[in-house]
Amino acid sequence: MPPCDPGDSVRLHIQETLESGCRIGGEKAVSALCADAPAIIGWLESIGVVFSRDENGQAAKRAFGGQSRKRTIYAGASTGKQIVTALIQEARKWECRGLIQRRLGLRFHTALIRDGACYGILCYSEAEKRLIPFYADAVVMATGGQNCLFGKTTGSTLCDGYGAAMLFLQGAALKNLEMIQYHPTSIETPQKRMLVTEAARGEGGRLYYIKDGKRVYFMEEAFGPRGNLMPRDIVSKYVYDALSQVYLDIAFLGENIIRSRLEEVYQLCQDYLGLDVTKESIPVAPSVHFFMGGLWVDERHRTSLKGLYAAGECASLYHGANRLGGNSLLSAIHSARAALSSISEESLPARHPDFSGWIRQQQQSIEKLLLSKSPFSAVYIQNQLAKIMGEDLGIVRTGEKLSQGLESIDYYLSVCDKLIYDSQVSPYQAYSLGPMLTLARAILTCALSRKETRGAHIREDFPERDPSLEKASVIRYNQGKFTVTYEKEE
Repeated sequence: MPPCDPGDSVRLHIQETLESGCRIGGEKAVSALCADAPAIIGWLESIGVVFSRDENGQAAKRAFGGQSRKRTIYAGASTGKQIVTALIQEARKWECRGLIQRRLGLRFHTALIRDGACYGILCYSEAEKRLIPFYADAVVMATGGQNCLFGKTTGSTLCDGYGAAMLFLQGAALKNLEMIQYHPTSIETPQKRMLVTEAARGEGGRLYYIKDGKRVYFMEEAFGPRGNLMPRDIVSKYVYDALSQVYLDIAFLGENIIRSRLEEVYQLCQDYLGLDVTKESIPVAPSVHFFMGGLWVDERHRTSLKGLYAAGECASLYHGANRLGGNSLLSAIHSARAALSSISEESLPARHPDFSGWIRQQQQSIEKLLLSKSPFSAVYIQNQLAKIMGEDLGIVRTGEKLSQGLESIDYYLSVCDKLIYDSQVSPYQAYSLGPMLTLARAILTCALSRKETRGAHIREDFPERDPSLEKASVIRYNQGKFTVTYEKEE
């Protein structure tokens, strides 16, 4: 385990995580998360992750948004890739031993739910054009955030929120959906917004805009020397308020530091902008980046449905109203460990109910979609959905815009099941529309309900924080009715 920076500690990590989350994250869960970090680092190294080292041979560390100390260890410019590669290799070892079975080419369709308990999942096979059930004593959802609802984001469009949306319709509670983190520095590409890593500011990068021919280092003017590493909700709001093009300058760091520590940024800007960051500043803008909200889980990562667990970004527990920089990979791994520990301690169901008749009904619905002759494209409504979410649920929100967004979503919900879609594409595009629109409605409902400004939720018409709302928002669905309550985390 690498030593902490002077003045740092697990206690300070807990405190900064809770403060970044504006005190609506549970202290019990956050304490477990931060205390688990040393063991997680050790485990990652044991399976082959090679972290960068400083001149003393210790794990090198950077400060990320909201951190007062250099706390985040990294693996060059590709920490995520290093971890994923190591995890894949480890999983393949277990697969070779016959202890893991891997299935490809499947899409989650729905869970097998009976009387508030989950007994497995139903998947759609694109190749076989049929539904395949998988019965299980426990199911763990690890489907990421709902990026696709917002069009171009820094995340994968494969993360469309459908899994959480379908479970919501089946009775699972969702939490803190209005808390959507914008990353302050991204660049535009034809396919998506590409993230300019916070490591660039961790190494000393400076944000500025031009006024009267001069650079205005607005974050430093507002918050002092460490202003560029304020929590992401604050930096994104200041970039939004600049009302002019904002730039990130790292050129002054010198080519050696940039090419050795920020190679990913150098290559990204070279490939997509034709820009040499050792000589020029990077034009940046905020982008939807991370979802603090998701499936409601307790500290053992149990959802509100027995036998169903959630881990990673699709679960909501640690980050409250705004995620502390550096905590995403930590929480992904810790949450999976917590879920699996819970499963090992749970009693198994005596037997699984018979779902065969219900599965036949679901298959008939799929076959009806496949027989469609209409040229109408489901992508049109998906694009309209992204436009609504971008315009009516942006960085700064108002009740008027949120209500307008709800009206638009309600219209598309009223027509999406009546339209016949192009059968030449996957039926998934058609049957996923209703749940995704329902999830969008739930997000807007939570944002309209929270009449205050807290973390990533900025209400222009309610600019102050309301002490009575220092709680998580929890939304439930029952026969077309959306109900929001506020619940205090332990």
